[in-house]
Amino acid sequence: MTNESFKSGFVSIIGRPNVGKSTFLNRVIGQKIAIMSDKPQTTRNKVQGVLTTGTSQTIFIDTPGIHKPKHKLGDFMMKVAQNTLKEVDLILFMINAEEGYGKGDEFIIEKLQNMSTPVFLIVNKIDKIHPDQLLLLIDEYRGRYPFKEIVPISALEGNNIETLLTQIEAYLPEGPQFYPSDQVTDHPERFIISELIREKVLHLTREEIPHSIAVAIESIKGQDNGSVHVAATIVVERDSQKGIVIGKKGSLLKEVGKRARADIEALLGSRVYLELWVKVQKDWRNKMSQLRDFGFKEDEY
Repeated sequence: MTNESFKSGFVSIIGRPNVGKSTFLNRVIGQKIAIMSDKPQTTRNKVQGVLTTGTSQTIFIDTPGIHKPKHKLGDFMMKVAQNTLKEVDLILFMINAEEGYGKGDEFIIEKLQNMSTPVFLIVNKIDKIHPDQLLLLIDEYRGRYPFKEIVPISALEGNNIETLLTQIEAYLPEGPQFYPSDQVTDHPERFIISELIREKVLHLTREEIPHSIAVAIESIKGQDNGSVHVAATIVVERDSQKGIVIGKKGSLLKEVGKRARADIEALLGSRVYLELWVKVQKDWRNKMSQLRDFGFKEDEY
């Protein structure tokens, strides 16, 4: 194979919150780089996943779910999602087959109008609905936007993923390999570790803690015995939330640590000692200085 025939490009995954974008990205890349939750608005930053084959390199960007912002953090997330659309070679507009067409989709389709970038409609969670419903759903979306391709998938089960990847490659321009073949994300380990901890808090607190948590990594230090010491602070907005995250006699925080440590060890390939604290910073999502502390830099967008 000659270099001239190698293809590469950037692909943005957009959609309403909780349609399965992170699940899809993790499935395609083959390991966890985006956190998954059954609550909407889990993803806050652009997460770049890199898929390299013998013929192409696709850089996937998983954006925050497009929605109407309610606070400064929400504004930031919306800017990230919308600005991403201007930077890519292909857009995957993902929908949840179970939910059908809604106002959120209307809002996204509005943003896509007058764009020259090709857009695929990705109908996710097809394992949850009857094939007849699927055909009706596809017809409805087809009438609202001139999608280049419409691909039904199940990100969770892996259905039709290979077909989608083949179609994506067909739309990529010829280009160089931007990243080494074994690199799966451009995010530093520090960011992924903070996201893995945040994911465990979301899973374990269920509806009790909304998205008013952030995780700050205080330090990552290699030890003489080959293990790694990670110190992190979980930040919440209210004293009551602090109590929930810690749990009775520290039980919930201990479970967060146990689950996060397993994922961090898999990521780093070494034994990990994880130290966690919980701190209250009132209304941090509306304070630009604190958003910057947690890596939300508005000047990058």
